[in-house]
Amino acid sequence: MTKIDIFSGFLGAGKTTLIKKLIKEAYKGEQIVLIENEFGEIGVDGGFLAEAGIKINELNSGCICCSLVGDFAKALKEVHATYKPDRIIIEPSGVGKLSDVLGAVESAGLEDCKINSYTAVVDAAKCKMYMKNFGEFFNDQIETAACIVFSHTDVTSADKLKTALELVRAHNPAATIVTTAWNDLSGKEILSAMEHAETLETELKKLEEEHEHHCCHGHHDHEEEEHEHHCCHGHHEHGHGHHHADEVFTSWGTETGKVFNKSQLEAALGELANEARFGTVLRAKGIVAGENGKWIHFDYIPGEVNVREGAAAYTGRLCVIGSKISEDELKQLFGV
Repeated sequence: MTKIDIFSGFLGAGKTTLIKKLIKEAYKGEQIVLIENEFGEIGVDGGFLAEAGIKINELNSGCICCSLVGDFAKALKEVHATYKPDRIIIEPSGVGKLSDVLGAVESAGLEDCKINSYTAVVDAAKCKMYMKNFGEFFNDQIETAACIVFSHTDVTSADKLKTALELVRAHNPAATIVTTAWNDLSGKEILSAMEHAETLETELKKLEEEHEHHCCHGHHDHEEEEHEHHCCHGHHEHGHGHHHADEVFTSWGTETGKVFNKSQLEAALGELANEARFGTVLRAKGIVAGENGKWIHFDYIPGEVNVREGAAAYTGRLCVIGSKISEDELKQLFGV
């Protein structure tokens, strides 16, 4: 089965740089074919990537999303039939619409192929400007992508990155987002994000499962009164525990590129015991960017806060589960 990875991104966003990183660090040992389409008559990246041993099939007479849709499908079939590669990488023009590229791939009707990922590379510093001035193309890339990889986050201010994240989320609330500087991540970690191995939704689901296993299971086995309050608090409020978990427990999570101060984060976690403000917080965990390029991992259960340094993640993430929790207050507490 040949995997197809599509990399969209506005002009100068860094698509080629990202592809080179993945070739070196994540696709090693695979037979790869790169199909790219430059906007204009001459492709500038073909020879540049050929040194990595990639076979290039360049389409240089126009934009992949308009005049070349038919030719593109033909080229894709020829590439697959000729090379039978492990992976086909498609790098369309920066002004191409990702939705059109996906449509062209699907229309090719390839057997033994699957679209593995479709990613938009977004320049964090220029996101707002491009969205305003080139919305038709830029927004299509964002809205269609299953994963959005921010570039240049290491040289973008915290305020600009926060704004970019909010703008992108408004157009695509479901995509996996990478905000961590690429030098701090391996190609395999970025590929994991592209393939949705660890999304915010999966993290929240794992958190809920951890809570159910470690907390409620212990309650039924040991009948600890204090444990009962923290674990099944919601069940007693609703009656006899015959409700679905979604009716009793609520969860909140967010992705963020914010840099946290370790001591301030510890203090914020300590405040989660305030039920009048936050509701009953039963469990919280996360991985966030810390100061001086370090990353902070944390866990919270009532009466216990654990904050430590750990490995980088492709974006900062906070997850909270509890009963009648206040999302607005949590956002204010963590400043996200």
